[in-house]
Amino acid sequence: MRTDTGQVFKLEDYRPNDYLIPQTNLTFRLSPDATRVIALLTIERRDGVSASAPLVLDGDGLTLKRIEIDGKKVKPSDFLASPDQLTILNPPAAHRFQLLIDTELAPAGNEALMGLYRSNNVYCTQCEAEGFRRITYFLDRPDILSVYTVRIEALRDEAPLLLSNGNPLDRGDLGDGWHYARWHDPFPKPSYLFALVAGDLGQLADSFVTLSGRTVELGIYVEAGKEKLAGYAMDALKRSMKWDEEAFGREYDLDVFNIVAVSDFNMGAMENKGLNIFNDKYVLADRETATDADFANIEAIIAHEYFHNWTGNRITCRDWFQLCLKEGLTVFRDHEFSADQRSRAVKRIAEVRTLRAHQFPEDQGPLAHPVRPRRYREINNFYTATVYEKGSEVVRMIRTILGVDAFRAGMDLYFERHDGDAATIEDFVKVFEDASGRDLSQFALWYHQAGTPNLTISSTYNPAAREFTLEIEQSVPPTPSESRKRLMHIPLAFGLIGAGGKAVEYSGVEGASVEEGVIHVRKRRHMVRFSGVAERPAVSLNRGFSAPVTLSVEQKADDQFFLARHDSDAFSRWQAFNTLLTDALISAFREILGGKQADFAARLTELAGSIAGDETLEPAYRALALALPGEADIARDIGRNIDPDAIYAAREALALAIGAASRDAFSVLYLSLADTGAFSPDAASAGRRALRNTLLDYLSLQPGGAALAAGHFQSATNMTDRAAALAVLAHRHHDSPEAIEALAAFETIYGSDPLVMDKWFQIQASVPGPQTVDTVRALTSHPAFSMGNPNRVRSLIGTFSSANQTGFHRADGEGYRFFSQTVLEVEKRNPQVAARLATALRSWRSLEPSRQAKAKEALLSIANAENLSADLRDIVERTLA
Repeated sequence: MRTDTGQVFKLEDYRPNDYLIPQTNLTFRLSPDATRVIALLTIERRDGVSASAPLVLDGDGLTLKRIEIDGKKVKPSDFLASPDQLTILNPPAAHRFQLLIDTELAPAGNEALMGLYRSNNVYCTQCEAEGFRRITYFLDRPDILSVYTVRIEALRDEAPLLLSNGNPLDRGDLGDGWHYARWHDPFPKPSYLFALVAGDLGQLADSFVTLSGRTVELGIYVEAGKEKLAGYAMDALKRSMKWDEEAFGREYDLDVFNIVAVSDFNMGAMENKGLNIFNDKYVLADRETATDADFANIEAIIAHEYFHNWTGNRITCRDWFQLCLKEGLTVFRDHEFSADQRSRAVKRIAEVRTLRAHQFPEDQGPLAHPVRPRRYREINNFYTATVYEKGSEVVRMIRTILGVDAFRAGMDLYFERHDGDAATIEDFVKVFEDASGRDLSQFALWYHQAGTPNLTISSTYNPAAREFTLEIEQSVPPTPSESRKRLMHIPLAFGLIGAGGKAVEYSGVEGASVEEGVIHVRKRRHMVRFSGVAERPAVSLNRGFSAPVTLSVEQKADDQFFLARHDSDAFSRWQAFNTLLTDALISAFREILGGKQADFAARLTELAGSIAGDETLEPAYRALALALPGEADIARDIGRNIDPDAIYAAREALALAIGAASRDAFSVLYLSLADTGAFSPDAASAGRRALRNTLLDYLSLQPGGAALAAGHFQSATNMTDRAAALAVLAHRHHDSPEAIEALAAFETIYGSDPLVMDKWFQIQASVPGPQTVDTVRALTSHPAFSMGNPNRVRSLIGTFSSANQTGFHRADGEGYRFFSQTVLEVEKRNPQVAARLATALRSWRSLEPSRQAKAKEALLSIANAENLSADLRDIVERTLA
């Protein structure tokens, strides 16, 4: 475990390495405790580099056994070797030479799950971002592209399956129970995309015929006996391959495409060229074990990793500062895929909810950084919502500004110009400028400047002059290391809505560039005047969430109610209702702090009932609309002196009021939405279940609610309904006999299925109230829980710290104390997982003073621990700064 945190990597310090590695030949002789890795590297000195320049290779905890150059043993005086670095002091004078490096590894003891490790008797690799250096000494950086040929040797009984990147070359017997397989990837790739899997796994096989008529063999490898659970993932893969051909003109380029699902994995999945490795959570599914959300996640993540074949693999990033070039772009692509497969409006709302829940707090706290960071100490800590989700929004804004056709032309040019390159953000922006003739220099600030812009907007209508005016002012709040901000180019989609929901026409506009329903906000302040406006409109702003900004709008409540009923833009209609709910909850929060009882206007609760019963809206949309803003969302909008208990009380009071106002109508609708046919994970069926379970949550707060939820649990024919009912019982009636009985029944049925038990842990970890920290502490001793498995840790500790505002932020600080102790325990095994957990305290300064002091104490207890890993120390020190 690396503990050195002194080095800060800066974007401006980038320079190409003196050496290249055009060819890499690897031989693995696998053993749990003593795997030998022989790397034969073709080293090439760059033109103009002095022959005396030393060759410095990265390592991490390596044991060097042998080193040769051009077949001859290297003298000890000619190299320096440590576990973390190998320096060839006197490289050959020749432009090109062969370097052989022999290292020994212990995969079975690798609990950090980086490099080569062993999970449930399966050898597996994870090399992004800097894991390859845990396998052999190498120039472990994204701009070193190499053609890999790999030979894997293993005991046949232990590992009958031997996989690596690219296409298979041959395989055979070695005697004494050993066998081998060779793989070759013809496409140069960086070391972070290297992959190896060896073990005894079952296979689901299929094939796909590409647009040009080539047949690609497909394989999904899972734990033996679970092959049928990979059927949905295979279907999603084939749909992804077809969609990428149609939407982006991208055809798959190898003879095989393999996916392997493993149970111990730090991330969701990894896009290694031709051999994607997945957390089994995002592969295995059927109606009995997976929820509709699980099916949707499998579809999206299978697509995301496949789409990386072009946006990440064929074109990779020059350095880790350009991480958003592959991740943000590929998130945009998988969002578009899911929107086409499902409901575009519902998908867009879900995307924005995720962005606001995870990225907005990041932008507003001590961990804020630009979409392209300028410096880092530990790159693993920059796989963030800013890089992924905000990075996707920046790509979406490019399409909004240029239009669909020019955007596609820019993407085509990007693939043509940079195929085989390690590219930069400047390369990406340039192709769109060249394809469209537009200047995107001001827009590019979205990549370089941290923080969420705010638009303050007011409007006036002059009936005599038939003129409607929008006054728009932009600002970006200060963030760490950036106190002064530059003006952004913000594409603000808008609509002027008149009586009956019809668009209000205008004859002219001045004060800003307005194109295709988008105001291009480029200055500090715009006065945008629309002439020829016959009636005062209600203004619909940031339609489709055209820009990742916050809005401070002077708008009458009447207009918000009007838009919530009539806006033709589905996102903005949802936003209007969500804003009404948020405003009501913040008012109730303040009333509760003042010792009053929350009181909600009948007009608001009536609107909720109206939306629930509106058959012109798809059920999934209605379910999202009725989902109250989360406690963390409300806290973010309040901003400071947060009391989570008061926010929870306000939210519960509003849920109770909405349920009481529409109890009869909700009951009728709830009964009408029951599944009557065979289960299907399709979007329409999932939407009906989502609406029904949302109604169950409201009805559970009414008299007889516990019995209703218990009946829902007992009659459930799929995991979506069963888990939803269990959550309602545990959260709303956690001390009731019905809840206790349902939790016990769930454990009895699914106790041997780790992925389903994760849901059981999650539900209990998210139960509101001060008692939950004791529940979570006790569950860490449950036989199904393991501190060594990232999925188990995230399901229990991650859920408690990030999704339980009242439990985690318990007033006496016990939640923080338990959390800090647990983070340090996890860190001993897996620093990456521990560092990600620690981000749960990123908003500690927004809490009320007493909680704030206790949260700081917990952070300091982590910071002061001995031998802290680079990953965790980086997060904690930035959080405290």
